[in-house]
Amino acid sequence: MHPLEKKIFQLLGNQALLIAHEGVLVGVSAGPDSMALLHLLAGFADGLPLNITAVYVDHGLRPAETGAEAELVKDTAARLGTGFELVRVDVHAEAARQKKSLEHMARDLRYQAFDKVAEKIGAVKIAVAHTADDQAEEILIRLLRGAGRGGLAGMKLMRDSRIVRPLLSTPKEEILAYLQARNAPFLEDSSNQDLRFLRNQVRLEILPFLERYNPAVRGTLRRSAAILQDEEDLLAQEAACCWQEVAVVGEGGKDGLPMVSLDTAKLLALHPALQRRVAENMLLVMGARPDSRQIEQFITLAREGQGGGQLHFGKGLRIVKQRGVLISSYPQGLGAGRGNLV
Repeated sequence: MHPLEKKIFQLLGNQALLIAHEGVLVGVSAGPDSMALLHLLAGFADGLPLNITAVYVDHGLRPAETGAEAELVKDTAARLGTGFELVRVDVHAEAARQKKSLEHMARDLRYQAFDKVAEKIGAVKIAVAHTADDQAEEILIRLLRGAGRGGLAGMKLMRDSRIVRPLLSTPKEEILAYLQARNAPFLEDSSNQDLRFLRNQVRLEILPFLERYNPAVRGTLRRSAAILQDEEDLLAQEAACCWQEVAVVGEGGKDGLPMVSLDTAKLLALHPALQRRVAENMLLVMGARPDSRQIEQFITLAREGQGGGQLHFGKGLRIVKQRGVLISSYPQGLGAGRGNLV
């Protein structure tokens, strides 16, 4: 058994990431990371038999390359004895319609495609090929975007008991060595060199610059994330208890959307770290994507705002302070409304 195979096999068992005979969708782009993941999981047929389906998502961004990539994934899946699915999505059209970046839209559509295929084939888990290098890049990206502790804890080996990342502790160099040892072909995505995308800027410019001051900066970032994840788990447990004491969730919003009421006095009696966690959870319950700026605005309204004070967030989300409570709702439903919608 190759050293990487032994390492990943033990990881899957020790962390209970995958269970024998589970249906597993593997996202495969034809790049080195995902091709290695497909080879690894398919190679565990004796010790950890899985019902694997390789899924290639054509984002419609690189028509000159995607045909060869899809064919390579299809041929490799056939040779390894796994299933194969091809899904096409239109990132350009959806990004324009939803006013999102191509990078953001591609990720959203890719995971939507994974969810649909997983439901169709009965897959319980979705395996993706994020590596240790991806983890370091992700932490820097989240830092640049102003993430809090949860974001800076990085990606997890398993998310929502469904998304698994078996290669998250494996550096790129180990993956390339494994592919060479197994004589496994792969293709490089030309968009990985496109500096329009923040991730590429981080990988090709920012991290190499930081390595001039700390050659081991990638490992430093990963270790910091691991420490933060442990602390995040503890804080999450505490915050969950506080949420039960402070919040009331109902369906009083328009179109059946949720409405959350928070007791202002109880919220402000919490430690500031727990206040932020409760505020973050409120935004998540409301379907928003919380960032540090929104969370601080919420805490400021709770602490200093007058009765009747409001916060206006995206898609019509409003936070109103009145009679000792903070009420979060979509008074006119989801939409790009401005001003007082109550």
